[in-house]
Amino acid sequence: MPDAARPGDLVVTRWGARLGNRRFPCATGRGGIGVKLREGDGVTPVGRHRIEAVLHRPDRVARPAAQPGRAIGPRDGWSDDPADPAYNRPVLRPHGFGHEALRRADPQYDIVAVLDWNRCPPVAGRGSAIFLHVWRRPRHPTAGCIAVRRADLAFLLAHLGRRARVVVRGWES
Repeated sequence: MPDAARPGDLVVTRWGARLGNRRFPCATGRGGIGVKLREGDGVTPVGRHRIEAVLHRPDRVARPAAQPGRAIGPRDGWSDDPADPAYNRPVLRPHGFGHEALRRADPQYDIVAVLDWNRCPPVAGRGSAIFLHVWRRPRHPTAGCIAVRRADLAFLLAHLGRRARVVVRGWES
């Protein structure tokens, strides 16, 4: 089965997330969980995703020790413009193509786990910036990311091994 989970994987469904026997409320994309077809559709993509890196705001949180990553600087952004040669990659702002700022006034990107969705190589227009990040508020839909409470994100990043995956399912088992 293409979305089979292994022990130690974070499993995400429309009902929430689960790591082992522990459950976490979460928010997913406004377009639901399903097959992601294009940039901006709001869908959280079904499948098995690796955490490539964890980015953090050093002025707000300590670096999550269990995961590789780096600090988010004032000029850091992420390209979401299919016409950009750097599509679905980190960029420095100002940037001549569409992008989102990673350093935000709100706490949503204080800690960001970058998932490997459409990354190697990125296919222009297939969807970008699928992250695991801090939620805006309970169950508030995202643009396609997975969002949880800050304390839950810290717990997850401390307990997910480097080989763990984020398994997104459109159904619950």
